[in-house]
Amino acid sequence: TQPPTMLRRLVLVALLMAPATAFMPSAFPGLRKAPIFSARANTAPRQHRFATFFMTADQFTVGVLGDLHIDPRKMEDYETGRNQWLPILDNAKNEHGNVAMVSLGDLGESKSVRPQETSELFAGTTECHKMAAEYLGSFSVPYEVVGGNHDLEGLDEFDTDEANLAMYLREHGKETPQFKRQIAEKTLLVGLGSTVFRSAKYTSHEVTIDDEQMLWFEQVLKEHPSTEGWKVFVFTHAPPNGSGLRVLQENHVVNGCCWLNHSDEKKCSKFIELVREHRCIKAWFSGHFHLGQDYQDSITLPTIDPKDGPYPNRGSCVFVQTSVMRQGTSRDGRQQSRLIRGDCKGFEICTVDHQNGGAVRVDTTVTYTDTNHEIGVYEHKDLKLSGDKYFKVYQPCAGDSLHPPDKGYIPYGEDGALHVNEEVTKETVAWWRMSCGRTMGMLNGMLVEYDTSTLAPLGLIVGADELLGKRIAVIDSGLQDNCVIDESSEGMEGADCAGVSGGVFREQAVVMFDPATGQTTVVQPNEDGSYWRKIVRNKMVRMQEVRRLKAAKEFAREALKLKDSDEDPPVVSSWGPYVSTVGTAKATGVAGLTVPAKQK
Repeated sequence: TQPPTMLRRLVLVALLMAPATAFMPSAFPGLRKAPIFSARANTAPRQHRFATFFMTADQFTVGVLGDLHIDPRKMEDYETGRNQWLPILDNAKNEHGNVAMVSLGDLGESKSVRPQETSELFAGTTECHKMAAEYLGSFSVPYEVVGGNHDLEGLDEFDTDEANLAMYLREHGKETPQFKRQIAEKTLLVGLGSTVFRSAKYTSHEVTIDDEQMLWFEQVLKEHPSTEGWKVFVFTHAPPNGSGLRVLQENHVVNGCCWLNHSDEKKCSKFIELVREHRCIKAWFSGHFHLGQDYQDSITLPTIDPKDGPYPNRGSCVFVQTSVMRQGTSRDGRQQSRLIRGDCKGFEICTVDHQNGGAVRVDTTVTYTDTNHEIGVYEHKDLKLSGDKYFKVYQPCAGDSLHPPDKGYIPYGEDGALHVNEEVTKETVAWWRMSCGRTMGMLNGMLVEYDTSTLAPLGLIVGADELLGKRIAVIDSGLQDNCVIDESSEGMEGADCAGVSGGVFREQAVVMFDPATGQTTVVQPNEDGSYWRKIVRNKMVRMQEVRRLKAAKEFAREALKLKDSDEDPPVVSSWGPYVSTVGTAKATGVAGLTVPAKQK
């Protein structure tokens, strides 16, 4: 007779292999280099197909794939990556059977893959998701996927996000954008997916988790408390605000698409609040940035040694950045995936290095000390490559009872004002808090707003093109002398000191001035009190604006009777809603742009 342990393994492997075949494409001997994989059948929702699984073993293995951005013309890296993964997965299946793959979304290339035939983007199309489902199903283990910011980008094929989402769910055998899978005893994999693209209020590349998913997620956490021994591993395309992961200031910060639900202050902060409240969340994996896994801040730990800095206040959660598989999609030259190996005692987070034959490197080991606490250890220092350009974005540190604020913090002077006593350069690093609680600072020649609680970067206030060489001051604007308003100004009657407050929450003005010219600019806040500029609108709106500009240019050429050899006439756009402080709308011109500049 077989020993009990061996018998249990045989039973587990038998249970695993039977349903896993539902993920294998018919007649899929290996990845083909043809432009499109054959479609796989989806006879039932994938979450239900595997609902009958219950693995009693506490060991588990999860492969995590970052942004795939599949391009059917460039399949070599995907084939190589899959072949490197298969031995790892096969070994785990033989050892304990609790195995799955998770894709972090952005499945297709966001450009035309047949530019000679069509300008249609590949990402978000039916063809894209059929191919992605075929690829993800070829690993011979169950897979889960969460939607990224490009996965509903089938703009030419679908008129609405709802129609695009329905196709995405159908092709991947999903009933909902979110997923929940029990991978081992008291161990859950939970994923949340983006559901907005065309209807985005601001940039379409913000990863938006809808209200229904948020309610579901919070309920899952309540039903699986750490006090009962549950461990939850979360997967989203973008990380939450407060994760402390390395981000790209020149891309995701300035465009307002770093964090989940980035543009909605309350919803953006909800994720880290849940992490702090529910210590069952042990790790959170994300992609989105296309950065490698060689930096220590591609993984952030929930606790650190007090000698290394203030308490990070990240609950029991390890946040983990995941790189990419294909060379052409990497921003720093790395091609890597993540591997999770765990049991009841803890887990380790590893790198699968696709540039090094699929070698597995342990990056971080996490050991549970009890259901609410753990010890995390980095297994290596930063591994830098020659030519690395992506610096760590400065994030203010407010300190705590054991640590003062960092050297960049600027306090207010005895006069109640704050002055950056130097002309702003690319090297200027400084930050401060406004009396209203908003936090802002300077980095790389830009004025940036930071989240009040986590001090994570939120977005651009003033660009380097406007700020370099100038000085910044924060002054009181609610003083009595400033309340004397000329009542002859139409629309401002009786407005003296309206909304003015004193004391701690006094009204203030952020002033940017040029010592050489005397030019002074007041940086006004947004209507909601924030300062970072939500400049980038959703892609549908921008495409319409580009078409209007193109049509206007053609109209102007015809109206002006220009020849083909003549240069295009100057065409500019005007936007609303606010361009001045007047109480009655009489003019909409922008000096120097749509009307002549005023002369001194």
